[in-house]
Amino acid sequence: AVVSTQSTGYYRGNELFAARVGRYKAHYWTWSHEHYEFCPGQRVTNLTTPHQVNRTLSPLVVDLENDPGEKYLLSGGARKKALKLIQPWVDKHRATLEPGEPSLNYCDNMVKNWAPPGCEEIDYCLPIPKKSNIHLCPWDH
Repeated sequence: AVVSTQSTGYYRGNELFAARVGRYKAHYWTWSHEHYEFCPGQRVTNLTTPHQVNRTLSPLVVDLENDPGEKYLLSGGARKKALKLIQPWVDKHRATLEPGEPSLNYCDNMVKNWAPPGCEEIDYCLPIPKKSNIHLCPWDH
């Protein structure tokens, strides 16, 4: 199996929500959206939350190589092993990061629609707005 050596931070606004090092990803904050379930049937207990949850003291961890859909949280020794790889990268990243101007702080309901073919069959198509309305996202953090 090929193991990724990729390291990346996932942000919402200026807050590091998750970090990936190689095959592992740690979620430091969780929040999907309080009004929409973008992918029906894809909820994961504790990971997809309707409100922001600070998990920085006990991050949720997944193994992306074995679970690319992030449906199964690691626990016990596997979780500790993953955090020993991820946390040093996060600490260094936070210590050396020079914040720039966020490029994804704008929202537009026109691009958030979820109405793929077949959504009628499960009675879950989000309404498609008539026109674009670009505005600053109301991040609560």
